[in-house]
Amino acid sequence: MKITDRIKHAWNAFTNTNQVLSWDYGPSSSRPSYKSHTPFNITSHVSSIYNRIAIDVSMTNFKHVKINPDNEDMVDMNSGLDHCLRTEANMDQTHIQFFQDLVYSMFDEGVVAVVPVDTTTSPNLSGGYDINSLRVGKIVNWFPKHVLVELYNEHSGNFEQVTLEKKIVAIVENPLYSVINDENSTLKRLIVKMNQLDDVDRTSSSGRLDLLIHIPHGIKTDLQMKRAEERILNIEQQLATGRNGIAYIDQTEKITQLNRPANDQLLESISELKQEFYNQLGLTQTVFDGSASESELRNYYTRSIDPIVENITAEMNRKFLTKTGRTQGQRIVYYRDMFDMVPVETIAGLGDTFRRNAIMTSNELRHVIGLRPSDDPRADELFNPNIADKNQDPSQQGEGEGQIPKDPLYGMVKPKKNSGQQEIERLARKLEKYEQLKFEGKEIKE
Repeated sequence: MKITDRIKHAWNAFTNTNQVLSWDYGPSSSRPSYKSHTPFNITSHVSSIYNRIAIDVSMTNFKHVKINPDNEDMVDMNSGLDHCLRTEANMDQTHIQFFQDLVYSMFDEGVVAVVPVDTTTSPNLSGGYDINSLRVGKIVNWFPKHVLVELYNEHSGNFEQVTLEKKIVAIVENPLYSVINDENSTLKRLIVKMNQLDDVDRTSSSGRLDLLIHIPHGIKTDLQMKRAEERILNIEQQLATGRNGIAYIDQTEKITQLNRPANDQLLESISELKQEFYNQLGLTQTVFDGSASESELRNYYTRSIDPIVENITAEMNRKFLTKTGRTQGQRIVYYRDMFDMVPVETIAGLGDTFRRNAIMTSNELRHVIGLRPSDDPRADELFNPNIADKNQDPSQQGEGEGQIPKDPLYGMVKPKKNSGQQEIERLARKLEKYEQLKFEGKEIKE
């Protein structure tokens, strides 16, 4: 582009505002992807658990594919639904933010609705349609064949309630409902206990002295009780008005401070409920602090993440794909990189095993460890590099082809001599000659 053209077409966000100022933005609102959560869960001390699981689910890759029934090959579909699942769910959320919002809202509400907001044709009409945007909504009311959903309207900028048919809305229920959302669930009991502990902490830190004052006279009559109350008020006034908080008492008066907590076993009960809740979710403390082993991570994904992901994909397959599309092999599937949970020191051994057994190509392994693909054409072929054949062994090649074979993953390598195989071939030739002499009746010499 010429310098004059660059100056003519240049645009700056701060200087080119004449046209922008004349636009009608519509009413302002809060962040569309933010939802006000129930007060019970705001102070429940479990938002970190919700967020951790929601992030792990959002890191799972979802896509719209077509499966060949003959060989189970999957081909990615170039559809609006696939764009929502892999790139942009709506104007305000990427696919990652969408699934994180979906899981967090599901934990908070127990059940949520995934609504196809923009479609190519009306979902209520017969026939297929494509989905261009998805949003997570709160189910306000239930009807036999419909649901009342509170959903963000990107045109008005407000959360609005709309009635939709159940057959076009993916209703995702928390598979851990009995553990998290049920009235008598372990989580609700844990929340009650932790709120009680917070009340005890607030009481202990409120500035109360908790003192017992021994008055040197009886308090059986009203007059004696009045004198004792006046003495307490006098001590309180001395402590409140004194610069250093010092008060004086008579030599016959004694003060006992209650500086020990009540032994109600509250902490032990909270610890037991927390451990029971973690066990029911398949969680461990090492998962949260990042020190979990491979087996612990696999147990966490198997017991906590996979049921949620399976529930989401099953409902989307049922509602967002027509019966004809499912018959043709269309599916919404998920997958995750299995090497994410494998320690670095074991990847090399696994890579060699996968190559020798023709499970993965060299370029596929290079992609796993973060290297660019090799230009060698054999890097995309499945073969065992440890077995010599006519394409690898220079002795089996024609003129001009006697070159050292090149390993696509590790570079140039020298062919190895197999002395055991040579000895087997020598003995086979000797046995064949022995059988021939014996058949001809000739004398056999050692």
